Amino acid sequence: MPFLTTTGVLPVTCEVGLSRSVHAFHIMPGLPGPEGQLHDHDYRIEVVVDREQLDDRGMVCDLDVLEAALTELTSQVEDRNLEEIRPAEAEAVTVEVFARWVHDSLAPVVAAAGGEALAVRVWETPVAFGGYRARC
Repeated sequence: MPFLTTTGVLPVTCEVGLSRSVHAFHIMPGLPGPEGQLHDHDYRIEVVVDREQLDDRGMVCDLDVLEAALTELTSQVEDRNLEEIRPAEAEAVTVEVFARWVHDSLAPVVAAAGGEALAVRVWETPVAFGGYRARC
C-alpha cells in the first residue's frame, strides 16, 4: 500500500506496538545494596514495530502474532533471576542489556510477520528506561 514517502533524511514509517509487565530479579555487581543485592523490579516491556510500506492488509504486522511472541517471552522471565539471560560479555543485566535480549528474541518473529525494524524499551521504574532499536 504505497502512500508513504520520505521527508528529509528520515523515512516516514508506520508503527504498531504493545507493552507487557513482568516481575523479575537482578543484581548489579560491585554496587552497594539494594542495587548490589538480588532485588526485584516490576518491569514494563514496550515493543514497537515499524515498516515503510504497509502490507496488502494495510498492516505493519499482525498484532496477534506480536502479542503471542511477547507473552511467550515474558513467561520465560516472570519471577526469575535475569542472570539466566545475561550474555557472557555483560557484567549485569541492566535495562539496556534486557532490552537487547528482548529485541534479539523477538526480531525473527517480527521479521516473519512483516516488520522491518523493532524498538524495545524496558522500563525499570515509571520514569526510567533503557532501550535498543535495530532492523529485524
